[in-house]
Amino acid sequence: MKKILLPLFSAAVLISCGSSQTSTKSSESAGNVVSKSGKERKAFQKAYESISLESLKKNLTVIASDEMEGRDTGSKGQKKAGEYMINFYKENGISFPKVLGSYYQKVPATYMAKRGGGSLPDSENILAFIEGSEKPEEIVVISGHYDHVGSRNGVVYNGADDDGSGTVAVMEIAKGFNEAKKAGHGPKRSILFLHVTGEEHGLFGSEFYTDNPVFPLANTVVDLNIDMIGRDDPENRGKQYVYVIGSEMLSSQLKVINEAANKNTNNLELNYKYDDPADTERLYYRSDHYNFAKNNIPVAFYFDGIHEDYHKPTDDVDKIDFPLLQKRTQLVFATAWELANRAERIVVDKKK
Repeated sequence: MKKILLPLFSAAVLISCGSSQTSTKSSESAGNVVSKSGKERKAFQKAYESISLESLKKNLTVIASDEMEGRDTGSKGQKKAGEYMINFYKENGISFPKVLGSYYQKVPATYMAKRGGGSLPDSENILAFIEGSEKPEEIVVISGHYDHVGSRNGVVYNGADDDGSGTVAVMEIAKGFNEAKKAGHGPKRSILFLHVTGEEHGLFGSEFYTDNPVFPLANTVVDLNIDMIGRDDPENRGKQYVYVIGSEMLSSQLKVINEAANKNTNNLELNYKYDDPADTERLYYRSDHYNFAKNNIPVAFYFDGIHEDYHKPTDDVDKIDFPLLQKRTQLVFATAWELANRAERIVVDKKK
């Protein structure tokens, strides 16, 4: 998540983007999220369980390695991480939006410079896509930024949590939906897996997408944004929790759906401490979901809080709580499943 200076404080408030194998009990209850046919429940269950701790760890170990040089916006390291992500999608049979023609949406340097991006080079959003079987024109977006802050004084800032954790979560969720599709129960609505660039410098990639949407914003049902979900903060040390922000800002239904999905799966503690646009740390405005929210699209932002390694070279893979990362990823998947498969798209019945 990007950092900002708040005039209310004498120093910068630094915030960043926020599983064991599922127990038999939670695994069984997971199948109850959508009370449809037995075949559909079975497809959900298979997809849910495909979100594996081992795969999350394998992918994050690569994406947050020194080889990626901290994934600064437009850097060689970030591009290398993007190539790895695209190869993952290709290997799993997940394509890109046909209208785009590739997995890449170019974000020009000129666009970022006009918004305070200085001399950043051209960069790219990465988009994977699964077309809906019944309502393909309606789009559920699952997003996370894959950039970080690069290297400083020869030291690589790997950004394992910020936002390597969100990046690999989006990849695993895509794999899960594709498993369901292979089992004959792909999502009824289309799902866009959106990896954005330039978040650390100013939410540039998500702003560029909403300014230049691949699919009409009017057809975009929701954005579930994942920004740091691999750690815990001092306030919640050792707890099975996740912060959720924005889920009832624009729709009276989204929070209810997320809570039901949570209750029927891993039953994490959903913490709403920052779920207020007037909160002094302004987290509602500080990650990529906000560019959707300002366009009147319902959002939910999942993150793990403010921890001691935010924007430090110590944000490394060996500090990730993979069992908790798995559970949080499964929660987003279960929420997205309901949003993609319910009869009616969720309502927008509140003002932004």
